[in-house]
Amino acid sequence: MPTEEKSSQMTAPDVIVEMLRPALESGQFVAFYQPQYNHTTQRLIGAEALVRWRHPTKGIIAPGLFIQAMEQCGLVTGLDLYVLDKVCSFIRRCLDDNIRMVPISVNLSRRDLSVPGFFDSLEEIRQRYEVPQKYLRLEITESAAGSDTETICNAVSCLHALGYQVAMDDFGSGFSSLSVLKDIDFDIIKLDMKFLSSEREDAPQHRGGTIVAAVVRMISWLGLPLIAEGVECREQADFLQSVGCQNIQGYLYSTPVDEETFVNELKGSHLGELSPVLSLVDHLDPGAFWSEDTLESMLFSHFAGGAALFEYYWNGDLELLRVNPKYLTELGMNLSEEEVLRSNPLAGMDQKEKIAYVKAIEQAIKTKQSVDVDTWRNITSSNCGEDHVAIRTTLRLVGSSRGSFLFYAAIRNVTAEKLYIRQMEDASRRFSAASEHLKIFYWEYTVATHEMRPCARCMRELGMPPLVTNYPDSAIQAGIFPPEIAEQYREWHRQIDAGVPRLEAVLPLTKDRLPYRIRYTTEFDDYGHPVRAYGSATPEPTDSPSFQKTDE
Repeated sequence: MPTEEKSSQMTAPDVIVEMLRPALESGQFVAFYQPQYNHTTQRLIGAEALVRWRHPTKGIIAPGLFIQAMEQCGLVTGLDLYVLDKVCSFIRRCLDDNIRMVPISVNLSRRDLSVPGFFDSLEEIRQRYEVPQKYLRLEITESAAGSDTETICNAVSCLHALGYQVAMDDFGSGFSSLSVLKDIDFDIIKLDMKFLSSEREDAPQHRGGTIVAAVVRMISWLGLPLIAEGVECREQADFLQSVGCQNIQGYLYSTPVDEETFVNELKGSHLGELSPVLSLVDHLDPGAFWSEDTLESMLFSHFAGGAALFEYYWNGDLELLRVNPKYLTELGMNLSEEEVLRSNPLAGMDQKEKIAYVKAIEQAIKTKQSVDVDTWRNITSSNCGEDHVAIRTTLRLVGSSRGSFLFYAAIRNVTAEKLYIRQMEDASRRFSAASEHLKIFYWEYTVATHEMRPCARCMRELGMPPLVTNYPDSAIQAGIFPPEIAEQYREWHRQIDAGVPRLEAVLPLTKDRLPYRIRYTTEFDDYGHPVRAYGSATPEPTDSPSFQKTDE
């Protein structure tokens, strides 16, 4: 008889059903372990327990040939508890032999979760072997989760109460993935790599990768660990790593192996931990920015100033993810949200501005503190053409994953302020040039701090530092104002502090007691309080009638 015909006969459904109960009772089923690795660090981070039927005469029978039959004849729950028992026994032996362990995942079927007393049986097995919950993970397939959301939600809550982590298996293999993610509180997501393949030869080849990249980002916003299963080649693993998923399970690293082989794997590998794709900063919840009913989202949309969320990559790319209406207002130019989200803020900056912005990003990453940066940008609008604007950005790191960083950015248009400062600086330069010819000294006095900022000529000719503290006493002590007018000059500053708008007199200055006309003009805030006073000293002829040289 041909081999294929013989195999078909011995695995026919009716034959298998007939053999199942005796096989389960006699312990013909064994647990194999498929390792899970971090593709970046090459560390072993876990394993999945997979059942195999080791028939005494027919050899290994794959689960695809008997699982469905066991479900139909009501034996699948007994099989799942049997596998759990085998896994707990294995973990206990490893711990007793001082072999470092990683968490092992055990699959639960849809039927298990509705069987009365199932969770009690599960706990009885674990406690019998004294296995800590941290070494066991429980997996529920997406198809099971999507079939009865309420039952699965209750089951996951019970398992959480017992201290277990629960993984959603085969994410992406069905049609309810997004709904399941929204409704059920899973701890780990296992991505089905069927996304990267297609049953149709004429299907667009790039779509699978695009979907995987989007899924990885979506899972990262949920702050969940992600494991890609079914990874068969290095190209797939490298692609997954490039989009932020480094946890791998599949034939690239290992087929499912027996206990002895897996023990050798444990002994010979560096062990690591499974961590979320996105590491949050200061317990910030990035997902709250996407929910319409959270305080964060309400503040972002309605009460914050111009605000955005963006992702920054180590290769220098920057991608805007969300902006609020006030962000568009601050940029001006009648821009639409679509236009802004399609744009890259760095693209509108010249090289100098871009370097400053990237340096601020890197500082925020390093310090995990808010960082402010002012940059000039070219903003292009389909309605209004092009404009050159100054934007002040406050950057705040929200979270990070391998190769990318999530940022909250608050912006303010400071173009008018920058232009005004530029005009003042231009005027100051012109005045400074003119004062050099007229031999004028000038300075700025801050009322609250008694600090004085002198002009360049004051620093050059009088030897004053860029910032003079304890003014005017420090200038009097330095001999710039002679002792005989010291009290008068102190009185002037007491009057300025009290709010006198102007002062003027011809007084001797420097050790040579040369006559200068001293003028002060006081600046006030909106409440009439003195803030600053601007002083100047212009040379006067020594024979001026308003000046009389004092004796030394």
